Amino acid sequence: MGYIEGLRKAVGNRPLILVASAVMVMDEQDKVLLQHRVDTQDWGIPGGFMELGETVEEAARRELLEETGLTAGQLNFFEIFSGEEFFYTYPNGDQVYNVIVSFLTKDVRGQLEKDHEGLELRYFSLDQLPGKIITTSKRMLDALKERFPPAVR
Repeated sequence: MGYIEGLRKAVGNRPLILVASAVMVMDEQDKVLLQHRVDTQDWGIPGGFMELGETVEEAARRELLEETGLTAGQLNFFEIFSGEEFFYTYPNGDQVYNVIVSFLTKDVRGQLEKDHEGLELRYFSLDQLPGKIITTSKRMLDALKERFPPAVR
């Protein structure tokens, strides 16, 4: 049993503060990789919660590999996202106040391969994102678009 599963067994669906890592993978055309999620049916940035003893970078690399089949080379720190706007209630009722450490990279190896958490993996232009994006990822993508407006890309 993982760390979060153990916590959930003890506290049920009550709100938890959890630390996560996310990796915004950009391709040569500056399109961002998104995962169509099984749990919420939304699109989202690959990433997930830290396990005990992991660094945020180790969690980012592990989650990216598990969810996409890609191995990250250079990870560039992007931003830490937290606060009320990163509160989320999962379809099963679990409540989370996310603290998300995000990274950017174009340096990946491997073949795209979805895992059991994803329905599909696809690169999207920042100007043509899918309509149904999980709220936490939407806020992160908005920050990415602000930091790198079309004139800069």
